[in-house]
Amino acid sequence: MATTTPATPPTLTKTGAEFKESLKNTLAPVPTSFAKLDPHTNGHGAHHQHQHHHDHHHHDHHHDHHSHGDADFIHTAVDAYGIHTHRLFRNAAVPILYEQALARETGSALTSTGALVTSSGAKTGRCPKDKRIVDEPKSTGDVWWGPVNVKLDDSSFLINRERAVDYLNTRDQLYVVDGFAGWDPKYSIKVRVVCERAYHALFMQNMLIRPTPSQLDSFGEPDYVIYNAGKFPANRYTKGMTSSTSVSLHLERKEMVILGTQYAGEMKKGVLTIMMYLMPKMGALPLHSSANEGKEGDVTLFFGLSGTGKTTLSADPKRSLIGDDEHVWTDTGVFNVEGGCYAKCINLTEEKEPEIFRAIRYGAVLENVVMDEESRTVDYENISVTENTRCAYPLEFIPNAKIPAIGGHPNNIVLLTCDAFGVLPPVSRLTKEQVMYHFISGYTSKTPGTEVGVTEPTATFSSCYAQPFIVWHPTKYAEMLAEKLEKYHATAWLVNTGWTGGAFGTGARCSLRYTRAMIDAIHSGELHKIPTAPMSVFGLQVPVSCPGVPDQLLMPRNTWKDTAAYDAQLSKVAKMFIENFKKYEDRTTDAVKAAGPVL
Repeated sequence: MATTTPATPPTLTKTGAEFKESLKNTLAPVPTSFAKLDPHTNGHGAHHQHQHHHDHHHHDHHHDHHSHGDADFIHTAVDAYGIHTHRLFRNAAVPILYEQALARETGSALTSTGALVTSSGAKTGRCPKDKRIVDEPKSTGDVWWGPVNVKLDDSSFLINRERAVDYLNTRDQLYVVDGFAGWDPKYSIKVRVVCERAYHALFMQNMLIRPTPSQLDSFGEPDYVIYNAGKFPANRYTKGMTSSTSVSLHLERKEMVILGTQYAGEMKKGVLTIMMYLMPKMGALPLHSSANEGKEGDVTLFFGLSGTGKTTLSADPKRSLIGDDEHVWTDTGVFNVEGGCYAKCINLTEEKEPEIFRAIRYGAVLENVVMDEESRTVDYENISVTENTRCAYPLEFIPNAKIPAIGGHPNNIVLLTCDAFGVLPPVSRLTKEQVMYHFISGYTSKTPGTEVGVTEPTATFSSCYAQPFIVWHPTKYAEMLAEKLEKYHATAWLVNTGWTGGAFGTGARCSLRYTRAMIDAIHSGELHKIPTAPMSVFGLQVPVSCPGVPDQLLMPRNTWKDTAAYDAQLSKVAKMFIENFKKYEDRTTDAVKAAGPVL
């Protein structure tokens, strides 16, 4: 696999302010970077085949498309949305987006490694309470309506859309990003993003699958359009709004509108929500998971919510990375939905997470971090802006990324949880019924920073480890998963990356070194051979030993000084599981119900 050396950014002697000022003076003549877009194709033209080469400079291929005649195509397409802004950048090259961000966007800067630092403004995490799906006849029967998927009526959506379009029309220039979601051409969709910030454009160019120049020329009409007017608020008096933030999805119009939040993760998770809806219709299972592949072609899927270790544990120097967050399991194997990774940066060190640390270079987008004024090195321990500091970089920035990001059927499934109560074992082996029970429950404890307003850990149950993003009822995904596990003989494990030796505050988080040793033992097949002992209440089968891990760490009760306190904590957590599962009992079998904790 050929590797490419990133361009080194020029060294700057000017201060940031002087540099921005000088850029403003030089930016006027930058030609708009367009590739041809034929408005007459209806999106059903030649089927796109993704690039099968290791090349992370797709962005830079468009220099030969700079003549203004080509601009007519994209203008015609965007005109049809009611957007008439004269100056448009389509899939602009990285240096152009850097120049634009530095010159025009407050809080933009370059780090010593050449990454672009950006600020997402007031919102530094997702706003799940402000997400809406339009209740329309074609999809209403498919959607699991309730606290996650909140109904919005068609006219409120159109008011929000109009508000976004009107705002975008007041801007002197906009960015258009065309890309694919899904590496398997059979399941892939075409996504177009229209936004006003270079930060958002580069973020989505990193996170979507980047088209080759010829794919861009023949892109045609997108399947879905995202209008990001995040700098402009929603009108709180619009029916169905609860704040000045709104993220709304219309499955029939195939449009998504963002108002009142500049947090880029809303676009990324919007695409995941679309795939969560579309894939089951095609008989494929969408999963909020990471995936990697061993030398023998063995695949492991890691499920888990933000902060449980999906990204960290899937970046393994001994294995190829398929992807860090969103996958689909089909009849032929798994594929990554994305063209990039979105890693948490809190306390990041080169020693602990070398692949991620080194990926933060020219072309990567850092969000809400603080750096040293003089050296421009990032202080990853500084969480004065938010604990949810992030970096988005192309998949190819991970040296052992597998391109195209497609693998065979998984051999191992790892359900990750971060238990702040300190009662679950660091690793246990699951029966088929236990997999369904724990997958539907989706237990973890919310560690601070992933969502606005959370500053200390709280227990959370997020069905399918993806509750904010699922569209169908959780049992739909769980049944598909159980069927696939059975059919393709995968082994399932529950891995707790949370607290040991006591709860949050008294115990300590399980060492990443030990967690990695457990994952290594799963991959090597060693852990399959080791006898297990049942854990009380939860009935989980816990290995009696694991290479590279102290034996006493494996059964959580042995790590607590006060075993009576452990027992009380255990029944407290068990009660939460039992209470939470009641809402799924009408749609699950007795065998699955019995796989949960028993008091």
